[in-house]
Amino acid sequence: MANLIIYYSRKGENYVNGRVENLAKGNTEIVAEFIQKAVGGDLFEIETVKEYSADYYECIDDAKAELRVGVRPELKKYLDSIDGYDNIFVCGPCWWGTFPMAVFTQLEKLNWSGKKVMAVMTHEGSGLGSCERDLKKICAGASFGKGLAVHGADAAKSEKTVASWAKKSV
Repeated sequence: MANLIIYYSRKGENYVNGRVENLAKGNTEIVAEFIQKAVGGDLFEIETVKEYSADYYECIDDAKAELRVGVRPELKKYLDSIDGYDNIFVCGPCWWGTFPMAVFTQLEKLNWSGKKVMAVMTHEGSGLGSCERDLKKICAGASFGKGLAVHGADAAKSEKTVASWAKKSV
């Protein structure tokens, strides 16, 4: 069974336990790497052509505006197919209750028939938000495993939990 880990992650200024901190590596990237280490598979990082503001508060304002109007930001590169994969982990931070719009830009371009999809969301209190419901709308034809919410501030310490969940998911 081949695994694919699709993720969007924010480096730099992030909200951590009630304050803004500068992260060398985004929380979601850390979790995506833990999944890969536990079950194997390929990593695919979603990167936008237009970078979000380095300022955390400007970034979240932009993310909210994108969500309101359903923007699909252009990506630097796209996956054309997921035909070689059985299990797809879709990972991202919780931005206003769901994945960043850039995640949906990629997902809408793929054929999900016969795939098993698992949502992974890093957050500072929102859990999975509406990401599982949103994935079910976009990933038509897929089956869905149980999602995983990882408190962002604890991402670096979550390897055991993430690995256990990932192994049960595939």
